[in-house]
Amino acid sequence: MASLQDQLLKAGLVDSKKAKKIGKEKRKQNKVAKSTGQAQVDEAKLAAEQARAEKVAKDRELNAQREAAAQQKAIAAQIKQLIERNKQPKGAKGDNDVAYHFTFEKKVKKIYVSSAVQEHLTAGRLLIVGEGEHFELVPRVIADKIAERNADMVVQAPEQSAPVDEDDPYAGYEIPDDLMW
Repeated sequence: MASLQDQLLKAGLVDSKKAKKIGKEKRKQNKVAKSTGQAQVDEAKLAAEQARAEKVAKDRELNAQREAAAQQKAIAAQIKQLIERNKQPKGAKGDNDVAYHFTFEKKVKKIYVSSAVQEHLTAGRLLIVGEGEHFELVPRVIADKIAERNADMVVQAPEQSAPVDEDDPYAGYEIPDDLMW
């Protein structure tokens, strides 16, 4: 294989006088470096190594971002599949439906459910999961699996009887579970 100098000469980019001059200067630099004991620093090689290291770091970061995005997409697909396969009916749509109020993303929302479904919701056997304005009912086991993947999508079940403080002036006034507001 011909050297770079020979290739430049054949291409006509450098004339022979200039090539000899550059070769002579390079030999002088090598001789000076050997006599002083200092290693000759090839700036082009250092710049190339630094650029290569930066490119590798940038590629790793981009791959990590792509993997994180793919992971989020896979989790969203798993959640959607869990909801679609396990959603429960809200009840027969009719005049007997009752409004069930709950808080989601710091806002009070309501869905209309049958009285039997309302009992399941208040008992904690069914939970509400949703994103945006779309809500579905799923069993507690499924809601727990969804909460492992994204806890913000699951509406927490109503708290079961909380411990009563002895100094509470309203301790004798219990709130019924079926209170409609």
